[in-house]
Amino acid sequence: MQMEKYFISIVLDKRREKDNNKYPVKLRVFTPKPRKQKLYPTIFEYTEKEFAGIWESSKPRREHKENRKKLSAIENRAIEIADKIVPFSFDEFEKRMFRKVGDGDLVNYHYKTRIDELKTNKQLSTMETYELAEKSLINFLEHSSRQKYHNLTFFDITPKWLMEYEYYMIETKGRSITTVSIYIRTLRAIFNRAIDDKEIDKEFYPFGKKKYKIPATVNVKKALNKNELKVLFHTIPKVPEQQKAKDFWFFSYACNGMNIKDIALLKYGNIKDNKIEFYRAKTRSTAKGDLKKITVYLNDFTLGIIKKYGQKNQSKSQFVFDIVNVDMSAAEKQSTIKNFTRYINQHMKNLCKANKLPDNISSYTARHSFASNFVANGGSIVDVMESMGHNNIQTTQNYLRSFDNETKKRLSNSLMDFD
Repeated sequence: MQMEKYFISIVLDKRREKDNNKYPVKLRVFTPKPRKQKLYPTIFEYTEKEFAGIWESSKPRREHKENRKKLSAIENRAIEIADKIVPFSFDEFEKRMFRKVGDGDLVNYHYKTRIDELKTNKQLSTMETYELAEKSLINFLEHSSRQKYHNLTFFDITPKWLMEYEYYMIETKGRSITTVSIYIRTLRAIFNRAIDDKEIDKEFYPFGKKKYKIPATVNVKKALNKNELKVLFHTIPKVPEQQKAKDFWFFSYACNGMNIKDIALLKYGNIKDNKIEFYRAKTRSTAKGDLKKITVYLNDFTLGIIKKYGQKNQSKSQFVFDIVNVDMSAAEKQSTIKNFTRYINQHMKNLCKANKLPDNISSYTARHSFASNFVANGGSIVDVMESMGHNNIQTTQNYLRSFDNETKKRLSNSLMDFD
């Protein structure tokens, strides 16, 4: 049957005759642009005469009608599936055509598909979030004695169902609102993908106005102000571990709040003419059509850190710092970077405690401190957005919520300082 961008038909594959003098019947899918054909096997096989009588005849004989009906069912199902794939893709067609009937309605099928995609794309942190969210759904269903998770469909998940899940997570499991919000967002993303792929209709979407609203909290991360940064910068660590943690924390701060993962993956090829140019690892897979190159101008401090901790081999493909190495798998790199981030956070907390500074410090504090102090020193929000590689200004504004009152007062007073 001719479609807008593909042809689907039932054909007799006469390339090789079988021992019983019959040929296999195939499902043929053909696309003119790009010109490509695939033949998918069926359970049927016929002689040329049998096939002509069953499929090609306008009026098949009574004994052939049942087989004609079965072949039509295969062709019609293929057409129905192909119609929902825009733009048409052989990979997507094969996934849907040859999975079990009903898989498209199952939540676990879509979680598995998404987790496999994230693993393939080496988005391991996001993959772990989806895995933890899925595990929480399994535990909720077991606790509430509902149906088994492998039978859970999109149609079972209603606003009431989501409220019960939220209550279970917060009141029974003692999870934070932030954790619940993150987990439910993965489920919402699964719903959105299923709707976009025409697996389910929009009418079954349980999120939104007058339905279920995902709990949200304003996550204010305290940035260090100028005085706190000054004290911290001039502290003298008591142990080498604190010194190393402090060096990399301030390297992050001075490099536009560079994420620890991006520091670990930084290569000498990213450094040229006393500046670093790189793309955030977080956005390489999620924003391929809108990648933002970040430029960091190096100063005496950051150049000193590179000289102090940089590897001797300075070829373009070599990592600058000895945190990960090229022989590691993606999972090993992910684990190593997590451990290095914990190392920095742990020793920075101890250093701050010893010097009566806020001890809720982490590598993210460096990122927020850069954003806040950049604007406090006259930089615009748009400049911060560009420097940090954000794709929308709302993300940047979230970083700036940590302005302290003294900074706000000083900025307010400066409005009338015309001298």
